[in-house]
Amino acid sequence: MQCSWKAVLLLALASIAIQYTAIRTFTAKSFHTCPGLTDTGLAERLCEEGPTFSYNLSRKTHVLILATTRSGSSFVGQLFNQHMDVFYLFEPLYHVQNTLIPRFTQGKSPADRRVMLGASRDLLRSLYDCDLYFLENYIKPPPVNHTTNRVFRRGASRVLCSRPVCDPPGSSDLILEEGDCVRMCGLLNLTLAAEACRERSHVAIKTVRVPEVNDLRALVEDPRLNLKVIQLVRDPRGILASRSETFRDTYRLWRLWYGTGRKPYNLDVTQLTTVCEDFSSSVSTGLMRPSWLKGKYMLVRYEDLARNPMKKTEEIYEFLGIPLDSHVAHWIQNNTRGDPTLGKHKYSTVRNSAATAEKWRFRLSYDIVAFAQNACQQVLAQLGYKMANSEEELKNPAISLVEERDFRPFL
Repeated sequence: MQCSWKAVLLLALASIAIQYTAIRTFTAKSFHTCPGLTDTGLAERLCEEGPTFSYNLSRKTHVLILATTRSGSSFVGQLFNQHMDVFYLFEPLYHVQNTLIPRFTQGKSPADRRVMLGASRDLLRSLYDCDLYFLENYIKPPPVNHTTNRVFRRGASRVLCSRPVCDPPGSSDLILEEGDCVRMCGLLNLTLAAEACRERSHVAIKTVRVPEVNDLRALVEDPRLNLKVIQLVRDPRGILASRSETFRDTYRLWRLWYGTGRKPYNLDVTQLTTVCEDFSSSVSTGLMRPSWLKGKYMLVRYEDLARNPMKKTEEIYEFLGIPLDSHVAHWIQNNTRGDPTLGKHKYSTVRNSAATAEKWRFRLSYDIVAFAQNACQQVLAQLGYKMANSEEELKNPAISLVEERDFRPFL
């Protein structure tokens, strides 16, 4: 019997350990603290995995912007970054990718994908709990005394560039541009950042490093988080054009095709098809309206937001149940009617939003567009993007390639 109960105990502890994602395999110990327990490995684990009851009591609403690169996600992120009661983080999963990918030879196998997603979910759960110390496991070199200058795109987060996290010289109302933040604020104190996070009612995180909404199910179903997902999609043809312009070396062969009119034999077609496959899989899940997504998922087309940014933003905030901040409305007015030449940075959010949504039609040849339409036919139909059947149709701005669709949230 003595052996039997020990075996049961070991199995129970093993089941708890299984809940840990890959981060426990690849990273150092967590920085959670648990008053009242002795500092033993078992106590630390039980403390870390114990429920955070404050979320059940406060019912804070947290937000995840699920997107892909060059889909307008930086713009959507700013709709939350400008809210005075939201703690916004720009791409914290960059650190997971940057730490774990070098460990893998391919990085595309199912096992590698599970490791990445497991570590990503674990980090997201900690960040929504304002545990920024957990991020230190992925920052290289490791922070000293919880201070670092290696947080990716710190300047894209208003809270991390303003008092009390940052104390730049000048007026207390000073709003720093992203490039000025790192220069004027110095090292980021993660203790102060965590305090600023806890002072706000909501945490919003943007990521382009989670392929589809199914990968987030464990977080969406976690009652401690009250997490809602905004899935941002964009016409894959527009994404391809934007990436070719922004990542000129990576997309060199697509540019060569555009310049010469001849498709390179070694073109990496997965640079296009992966986007379409991930979109299709994720959108299919969302549109099937499974019970676990009820009240938790909203599909937003970038084109709809670009054409009517204020109306769409109001719809987003209504879905979230968060009051729309006047700072957000003011930011929209200042950043959706401007001269795009003022925003030369590749992640700039200054733009004439309606014109930007259609610009891809004049940056791709019809041969490339026809190829993209054939490769992405299913998702184009799912999302209400029309086919261009000729060069003339493609280049005619009077012909819309976006159908009117009403993607209502599943409530």
